[in-house]
Amino acid sequence: MAEVVILGAGVSGHTAALHLSRMLGSGHAITVVSPNSQWNWIPSNIWVGVGKMDKKQVVFPLEPIYRKKGIAFRQAKAVAIRPDGDGASDRGAVDIEYTGQGKAGQNERLRYDYLINATGPQLKFGMTPGLGPDGHSVSVCTADHAIEADAKLKDVIATLKAGTPQTLVVGMGHGTCTCEGAAFEYVFNVDHELREAGVRDLARLIYLTNEAALGDFGVDGMTFEEQGFQTSSELWTASLFRERGVEAILGAHVEKVEPGQVHYETLDGEHHVLDFDFAMLLPPFGGVPLSAFDKDGNDITSTMFAPSGFMRVDADYTVKPYEEWRGADWPTTYVSPSHPNVFAVGIAFAPPHQISRPRKSANGTVIAPSPPRTGMPSGVMGRTVAKPSRTASSTAHRRPRTRPRCPHGRRVRRLRRRRAAARLSGRDDDDARRPRLLALPDRTRPRRHPRRDRSGRPLGQIDAPPPVHLQGQGPTRLATHPGMTAVTTTSDPAPRRTR
Repeated sequence: MAEVVILGAGVSGHTAALHLSRMLGSGHAITVVSPNSQWNWIPSNIWVGVGKMDKKQVVFPLEPIYRKKGIAFRQAKAVAIRPDGDGASDRGAVDIEYTGQGKAGQNERLRYDYLINATGPQLKFGMTPGLGPDGHSVSVCTADHAIEADAKLKDVIATLKAGTPQTLVVGMGHGTCTCEGAAFEYVFNVDHELREAGVRDLARLIYLTNEAALGDFGVDGMTFEEQGFQTSSELWTASLFRERGVEAILGAHVEKVEPGQVHYETLDGEHHVLDFDFAMLLPPFGGVPLSAFDKDGNDITSTMFAPSGFMRVDADYTVKPYEEWRGADWPTTYVSPSHPNVFAVGIAFAPPHQISRPRKSANGTVIAPSPPRTGMPSGVMGRTVAKPSRTASSTAHRRPRTRPRCPHGRRVRRLRRRRAAARLSGRDDDDARRPRLLALPDRTRPRRHPRRDRSGRPLGQIDAPPPVHLQGQGPTRLATHPGMTAVTTTSDPAPRRTR
């Protein structure tokens, strides 16, 4: 029997727990430790922050889900890891402090055979004075933060409706922040709300970011290719900003936030002050505070964790210049190099380096996005470490097959492959060379829909491409292109394609 303890119930931890409950047999134990009783789909907080979704639509209670899946749940926070055990046992252990379930403040030591650290980020609002809900800006990092942001946005819209111009700032609250994608999405959600309220012309909307160029998103930009044409994420995002009238301040490090004012430094070393009436600024992330001790009680935190508080895994942490960074520097199994039964996933693992080009201001201030590790990548990591071949290291831990294999399945598949090969080679069904292993049932194909039937055409003749409306043109004029068919609108209810 293996006991797996998962610290954290975010995207990575929750995903790992559900996959393990499916992959492992009933003889194994899975325990999830989380200080929160509810699961929050954080990517949707940007909709709560503009009132398009309620909190109840982005959260749900964890314990009923885990009870149904046979997973033990502890509403508690992890405070220390003992990967080598202690004086009482050689098995690894983790110390937890309850935050709910009627045991708030009580401590417990859980033993484990495998440990998955998915504790997520510590929201470090304190790195920028005056930043965050306890300061002079709002956030969408949690559902409750997003509710507060929505309330303040509504106050601003009410002021705009009274005819008073307002300045709204959305972006990053520090030079090393990550999650630029969330701020990018939220600024255009705000733009939509202002337009829907009919007050966009009175509002100045600003995107304040540590990215050196639009479309960086913490991954040094992207290139999209479609039909042989390449478009950079910088070009795509810049066009969207121009179209929607959103101003962008790039390469900025917020130094402090005061009531109605943001003080920031830019890459050229200049210091600026920006007045605002509404500011949603995201904080930098750090690792959740965890201590680590060996069997004798000696502190090994600096061995297992990076100075940022994130856990070291199977990545290449060798310091090297940007030009030598490679994808191979990043982890593949997310296992601790010092303890093969300890893993770290999601935001909890220490990245080997940034992805965007590192930059400093003329004053030496680091202004560069940290690597994003949220959403879909976190879910992939959770599934990766949940595989029995890595977490339980034995096929005996897999849940037994409940349905017997069909004894004729392999023969049927072989016969189907041979018949398909015969059709391609032009052989007749009665060819004596074909072995007849099993008689397959005669399956009459359904008659094709008459409107979907198309007469055969010589190879190379294809349908004309569909008409495409181009930005800035009215619905009755379409631009012609060498690869497009010219279309004109008439009194018909829909344009017709010509060949």
